[in-house]
Amino acid sequence: MSTNYPIMLQLDGKMAVVIGGGKVAERKVRGLLGTGANVKVISPEATAALQTLFHDGKLIWEKRSFLKEDLQDASLIFAATDNKDTNQMVKSLAEKHQLVTIADDPGQSDFHLPAHVQRGRLSIAISTGGASPTLAKKLCVELEQRFDERYEDYLEFLFSARQWILREVKDPSLKRKLLTAIVSEDFLNSQNRTEDFRRLYKEWK
Repeated sequence: MSTNYPIMLQLDGKMAVVIGGGKVAERKVRGLLGTGANVKVISPEATAALQTLFHDGKLIWEKRSFLKEDLQDASLIFAATDNKDTNQMVKSLAEKHQLVTIADDPGQSDFHLPAHVQRGRLSIAISTGGASPTLAKKLCVELEQRFDERYEDYLEFLFSARQWILREVKDPSLKRKLLTAIVSEDFLNSQNRTEDFRRLYKEWK
């Protein structure tokens, strides 16, 4: 059995086309928001939430049926209509270099969307390879509890501190010690991580 290849995509400025305007399409669109992708929805009708996102300028909505030309320049394609024939047609018309996911046919999809936990820069994806989406959702809930809201600020601190260490600290041994120290529970739970880091650096340098 071949396994899936996990990957985090940088979608800033890339086109993502969602064919369909129902609840499934809405979930796909919500997952794309905040990635920097240019999101285009193709559907004669759309949910109230999708219409609101359109009016807020968060996506492009072509209020009509799907045409082959809609796939032009798309990096990711989501076939998410309630019509199996339309979804299969979307797949057949896509170019070989374009990645397509089919809502009602995972086996023919080029990629799958895992259960997902997002805490700022921290992104955790869970997939069971189709064995049990229910288990994936259960694990997602557990991880949301384990990695709570503290991790949003903590990851921002780790990003800034790591950039400073790599830029300013020349001693390789000290660099490793500092990079290891900032991922401890002490720094996660600290009320003033920046001050604690400065103090630690002065002690060790």
